[in-house]
Amino acid sequence: MVPSQHPRLADQALAKEPVAMEAGDFSPLTGDDGSSSSKVDPARQRFPFCVVWTPLPLITWIFPFIGHTGICSSSGVIYDFAGPYTINEDHMAFGKPTKYWQLSPANVSGLPWDTAVRDGGEEYRKRMHNLCCDNCHSHVAYCLNLMQYRKSASWNMFTIGLMMTLQGRYISVGHFVRTWLPFCIIVLIIALVSYYKS
Repeated sequence: MVPSQHPRLADQALAKEPVAMEAGDFSPLTGDDGSSSSKVDPARQRFPFCVVWTPLPLITWIFPFIGHTGICSSSGVIYDFAGPYTINEDHMAFGKPTKYWQLSPANVSGLPWDTAVRDGGEEYRKRMHNLCCDNCHSHVAYCLNLMQYRKSASWNMFTIGLMMTLQGRYISVGHFVRTWLPFCIIVLIIALVSYYKS
């Protein structure tokens, strides 16, 4: 389904009002402790209003900008497209997040944040995972398109990857080192082999 044809968006356009979360829907707008804080808490694996990223084994070692992404609810719970017809909740397929890109709910002009994340997850539970064409980045983009983040419904896997690279923040120096160290070792080995062969 194309996000612009989403029934909730159509209803919202007619009503000229945000679509409210229904009783029992998805995750609450408050944290587990009842607070409404949007503060990132890596120790508890809570990343409110964030896109999160973690390295992919082997692939990230060679291409450090490529990794696995997920999107979080307003309470910070992570949802990621982990494989065919699978949306993980509260844990990522390839380990804990290494970096995050925190967005602002004030920039949402379509479906409410949690509604878009929930509906995006429901849509991707019906989809086959395709590494090159319909993947974890595509899932995140679909959610942002539903909420029309920054008044745009043109998010895609490439814009998600670019924004994650440019605006993503590493959780710590250690996470940065663990992400880039394998790539640096590979480059060093190649450089040494080339040097001694010349």
